[in-house]
This record gives sequence, structure tokens and C-alpha cells, in this order.
Amino acid sequence: MTHIAVIGAGQAGASLVAKLRKSGFDGDITLIGAEDVLPYQRPPLSKAYLLGEMELERLFLRPQSFYAENNITLRLGTKVDSIDADAKTIHIGDEAISYDQLALTTGSHPRRLPASIGGDLDGVHVVRDLGDVNAMAPSVSEGARTLIVGGGYIGLEAAAVCAKRGVSVTLVEMADRILQRVAAPETSDYFRTLHRSHGVDIREGVGLNHLEGEDGKVTRAVLSDGSMIEVDFVVVGVGIAPASELADAAGLEIENGIRTDAHGRTSNASIWAAGDCASFPFNGQRIRLESVPNAIDQAEVVAENMLGAQKTYVATPWFWSDQYDVKLQIAGLNSGYDNVVTRQGAEGIVSFWYYTGDQLVAVDAMNDPRAYMVAKRLIEAGKTADKTVVANPDADLKPLLKA
Repeated sequence: MTHIAVIGAGQAGASLVAKLRKSGFDGDITLIGAEDVLPYQRPPLSKAYLLGEMELERLFLRPQSFYAENNITLRLGTKVDSIDADAKTIHIGDEAISYDQLALTTGSHPRRLPASIGGDLDGVHVVRDLGDVNAMAPSVSEGARTLIVGGGYIGLEAAAVCAKRGVSVTLVEMADRILQRVAAPETSDYFRTLHRSHGVDIREGVGLNHLEGEDGKVTRAVLSDGSMIEVDFVVVGVGIAPASELADAAGLEIENGIRTDAHGRTSNASIWAAGDCASFPFNGQRIRLESVPNAIDQAEVVAENMLGAQKTYVATPWFWSDQYDVKLQIAGLNSGYDNVVTRQGAEGIVSFWYYTGDQLVAVDAMNDPRAYMVAKRLIEAGKTADKTVVANPDADLKPLLKA
């Protein structure tokens, strides 16, 4: 009987094995995960779960019974040591598991501060998995002081949760502005104003020099401008890197993650990849998308292709971020944009529409789901939007879909 093994029990891995069964695969399936809990959703970790508004069980993507009922073997709390791609074998300690096809859904790792600047002190946290958040949660209490390193979405989301819990928050961003790598100045300005209105001390163009501690626990941060901040804990949000070490050691091609073709197949015909760890062709370039929608959609296409479908994965990039009472929704990729049109609504509703010339390529919509949905459909259809209509807050956007 055919055996499909999947390494990585996150959103992509769980979606992939479910799709295999839904698509009629009746062979053996083994899902291997390093964490000792059922596959779970990550976005609520740094928000509802950290705030105590969501129980652990509600994080689980599916109950334990789903895997049993669908004859999916779960190997949780299990670290894979190596893959022998030629022998089609996974090595776990002294155990060898043979496979006919293998999917790598290993996700990504948070970038950490080096030990040489205090990154190994107690009280220095990253926000990536359940263990990270459980370790940080006791520190997030009223009156505590924190430094957040990094002004991307992870850092800003952490700042929002900490501020809501009454923590005194200082956030430093080494670049000239927060969100510089991923958003237009207009979006940066919006979120800077939002956070400062909630008491967050945002310092741009300032990096961390080093951390100091007492008895092995962080107590102070020294910044690049020479200023010092007394802290009770530190949150590091300086990006993630694809977890491609196993693939690299197995001899697979690596290019900003595990290199795949448009079907999700790696350089080895029996091995596939999906989710944060995989890079794939998109509009004449090669990209890697770090998002839940991509993890689900790509994994499901890969599952079908493992069964012979030969489907091309066509990404439809969209993302979201929740900060305070603001829901940011992003559609498209803004790389290469050269102008931005603002659509201003009432009571903090606003959207920023990115164009390359006259072609709409992306949108950032704050508390504006209607603008987001229209822009998303236009981008997916390869259409654009008349800038004068977009800029007029009284204009109906729906006719743009019929243009």
C-alpha cells in the first residue's frame, strides 16, 4: 500500500493530510510534528490566546478524533533527524520510516537575537509557537515594562496586546519607519498614530545595541543611540526564516526556502513542499508567502498533485493583522508599486490602494472590508480601478467590478 509521509504538523501539514483523504487517497498517511500538541492555528496565539480570551482547545484545527477516524497516524513531539531522498527514508533516532511520497511542510523559524548581545537571557521572547507564547504570558501583566525589537506586523501585534494588558511598551525599529519593508509610508503613518494613541513609545531609526541582565534575566536594554531602557521582558519580532534545513541536508534545491515548481514538487520527484518553507514561481518571479491562506491553498493543491492532478498553484496573496480595534486586510503584493491612492472613510476607516502606473497591484484596508473585497477581486482578475473613483469616498466601488 502506498505511504505518504508529511513532515511538519502546522497549518499546511494538517491541510495537506485532510485534502489527501478528501480526495480519495486510501493509502497510509503519517503526519510528523515537532510539537507535542495537535496541529493548531497560529494567528490567535499572539492575540486572543495571549490575552486569555481563547482556550487551548479552540486553537486546534481539528480534534484528535478526526485523525483517528481518517486513519492518519500522528507522530507528535517527534524530531526528524534526516531524510535519505535516494532510499525514500525518514530517520528519527534509530528508527527508519519508508515513504513512497513525502511532503515537507516544515514552516519557518523566528529570527533570534545573538547571545553576544544578550539574546540568551531569560525574559527574551519570540512569538512563533505555543511554547513561545506560554513562556511569555506570565510577563504580560499590568505595570510591567517591555521592549519590542522590530516594527513589522509581529512586533506591532505584540505591542498592541501588551498595551491592552497595561504593559509599558517601547518599540524600536532600526529602519526609518515601521513597516518599511512591507507597506507604504501611508500605512506606516496610520499605525504609528494608532499605537502612540495607546501609549506605545515608538522609536524609528533606532536599533538595539545590547541587552543587560542580572542573575541571567534581562533587566535593561541599551539602544543604538546610547539611551537605556529598564525592562522586565523583551519581545523580538525581526522576521522569520524558512525551515529548510532538512531539505538542504537531503540534497534538495534551496532558493529562499525549498525550491518547488508550479505544482509544488521539489528537485526530487518524490518530495513536495508547501507553506512558509516553500518558494514557488509567481508572475515571472520566485516568491515565498508567509501566510495562513497560502499555507492552506498551496498544501491542498500539493495534495491533489501528489495524487496525479498536475494542477498549477496560482497564488492569490492576502493577509490580515488585528491591532486594538483595527482589522487590517491586505490583498495582493505591493512590490514594484510607484503610487498610492488613499480612500478615506469615516471613523478611522481608510484604505490605501497601490498602483504600478495605472495598474492596481495591492491594497491595505483598515476596518474597510468592502474596499478590501472589491480590490481583492479586481487584483485576482487582473483588472485595475479608476483612481478618481477610488479617491472619492462617496463613490460606489462595486461598478468597478463590471468595468
